[in-house]
Amino acid sequence: MKLLALLAFTGLLTLGGATPVAPTRVNSIYARQSNGTNTTAPCAQVSQAIYSVPDRTLTPTVPAKLAYDCINSVPFNATAAKLILQGLPPYLNWQSTLTALKSPPAEYASKVQPPLDILGGLSQMAADVDAGKFTSEYDFGWTLYTLIQSAHDGHFAYIPDSVGSVFAFGRKVPLVSVSEDGEQLPSIFAFYDVLGMQFKNITYTPSPVVEIDGQDASEFLEQWSQCGSLQDRDALYNNVFYELAQVSLGSSGSGTGSFTGGGRGRFVYPGATTTLKFANGTEYTMENYARVQISFREIESGEDLGEWFTKFAGSAAQVESTGTVAAAAAAAPGYPAPVVPGPGNLINGFYIDTPGYEDVAVLQVPNFVGTAAYEIGFQKTTQEFLPKALADGKTKLIIDLQANGGGTILQGYDMFKQLFPSLDPYGANRFRYTEAADLIGQSYSAYASLAPRGTGNYSIRQVQNAYFDYHMDMTVDGEPFDSWDEKVGPVETNGDKYTQLSRWNLSDVLISISSGGINITGYGPLANITGPPKFSSENIVLLTDGYCASTCTIFSDFMTKQAGVKTIAMGGRSNKNPIQAIGGVKGVNNYAFSYIQSLAMNAVQLADAGLKSELNSSSLRDYYDNYIFARAAGSPGVNVRDGVAPNDTSGVALQFIYEEAGCRLYYTPEMTVDATAMWTAAADAQWGNSGKCVNGGGYGKREAEEVTTKLKPRRVHISQAAALRKFEAFEKSFDLETECHMSGDGFMDP
Repeated sequence: MKLLALLAFTGLLTLGGATPVAPTRVNSIYARQSNGTNTTAPCAQVSQAIYSVPDRTLTPTVPAKLAYDCINSVPFNATAAKLILQGLPPYLNWQSTLTALKSPPAEYASKVQPPLDILGGLSQMAADVDAGKFTSEYDFGWTLYTLIQSAHDGHFAYIPDSVGSVFAFGRKVPLVSVSEDGEQLPSIFAFYDVLGMQFKNITYTPSPVVEIDGQDASEFLEQWSQCGSLQDRDALYNNVFYELAQVSLGSSGSGTGSFTGGGRGRFVYPGATTTLKFANGTEYTMENYARVQISFREIESGEDLGEWFTKFAGSAAQVESTGTVAAAAAAAPGYPAPVVPGPGNLINGFYIDTPGYEDVAVLQVPNFVGTAAYEIGFQKTTQEFLPKALADGKTKLIIDLQANGGGTILQGYDMFKQLFPSLDPYGANRFRYTEAADLIGQSYSAYASLAPRGTGNYSIRQVQNAYFDYHMDMTVDGEPFDSWDEKVGPVETNGDKYTQLSRWNLSDVLISISSGGINITGYGPLANITGPPKFSSENIVLLTDGYCASTCTIFSDFMTKQAGVKTIAMGGRSNKNPIQAIGGVKGVNNYAFSYIQSLAMNAVQLADAGLKSELNSSSLRDYYDNYIFARAAGSPGVNVRDGVAPNDTSGVALQFIYEEAGCRLYYTPEMTVDATAMWTAAADAQWGNSGKCVNGGGYGKREAEEVTTKLKPRRVHISQAAALRKFEAFEKSFDLETECHMSGDGFMDP
């Protein structure tokens, strides 16, 4: 069978040639909701849809409107709502940016995100509960979710069960935003069209999407993108679309883009249907769907589902099914075979197999690994790849950080030290001062002092490894703190109180506990690794899509501010403006609520008799209640540490400093299916004479042309069999779902 005929058979081609029809890969049980009537309650219809079908898959789906009606039928429980609102402030007070969010710097407010009063919003919600303004449990949950999500801080999340536990919404057609030639302004296309075009098997010229549900497509997607966790608007916009780096992460990335329900897009009800209108006048309407995430046995009404919230929310009461969750493929679609493969597609070393780029190596790092099983292998990949690349004659290095939401903090430190052994990473940070943190520090520091550092029993060593033992880290001048009182301060800055600035002591005897089991290059057992950089600063460039957060921002800050490395940012909104390379949370550590609770409880238990009496009647008692955990989907958390720039005198956290990338490149159609196309474009921009940096910033700037209106089919010189294999790899990725988990190591939840 010819590939063209096969593509048509799978539903990717249509007679009009410009309107894509999504392949029916989502489990469709829409016609089996009831006996053809609307007499049953929405939640009963969901239950019937699942359990009347013998061929249940891992995640059953129902129409989005049915799921939305079901979740909205859960009656509002005012008493429970007040318990949640009362239980949150002790944890939210740990959020390092509370005051700055309320009154951010002017440039941040105008270019990034507007002011936000989190605690004031909670107070307003409490008043609205008393006034009877909430109509359902979902109405309350969505209001609470969006209040905290509006901070655009990937470390800061509380997802109520009504929003995140029951349904996850999605659309069937992924989109891309591409420029025809890297110079014209990008337009929005159905990825199916671009995919078919790239494999030379369509007979039409794809037409861009100009309207979505009757609204200008770019405006619609800019508004939709604000539902994401990133702060920068161009980074948020990029995350709407299908992107190779996110797909390479499998279920730990943001899937095929937030438009299709990837990342935090899964929490947003997209409406019953979505209509795409194309520039040639044709339209395509898709029915949106919802994945059912819990067991609906014996749930026949909103009242039944409300009882589930109080009995099982926060537990593992999941939908009964068979199958396995999608995981990152051994070889991610769109990437060549790595020269030095790393664990789980979290890091890979590549060469560019294109004439003219024989001297360029690529270290692709879409994640800084938040899984203990991968920590040593992650470090080892860089240790093997850098010397191999040099030995093979590579003189230039692209570090591709696209999709990097963070990971283990000290892996970022280690990679920087591998690249620049002679530089000492700065990394100044601070906590927001709270009475609870102060009391925990008093107890932990006293208990940790019972034995010399790194000795004593397991309990003492664990406490010695916490920030709240003042021996753990050091001052910005590299000296040890003399006491907890010296470390905690507080220091008044910009209308709030913070701890003294501190830095990680990378020579600490217990550092391997914080680093996931590795030793940091240049310190401790690896102190003998010194010398000049592996590649000179001018021969390294960081490539990002703005989705760089947490540990990724720590690493990038070291590379740019201390080593002088340049940045290239991909994509962004369809304009000619400069954009930021780093668009995610620049906070340098998150704590899960559960970890904060354990700190508070342990502080009381570990205190001596005199201090224990004081702590038992202190604010630490506010952390003993578990109700907010039972009513949360996943693991809620806060950003506890601000990063502060070297030689800073303003006291403004890195989170609120706007920094343009050195160069901006538009995505082209080839880049949506071939990572090598991005790397060669980055190499041209950084070191060649044919770079296409967009006007407004960069090396060899170019004025963008008019907006892309059509894409020309391109001839890819591969066999039909090879084209089919490549196409099928992308097709499999359309089923991708996300199930990221926030942990206490700096990792960001998309």
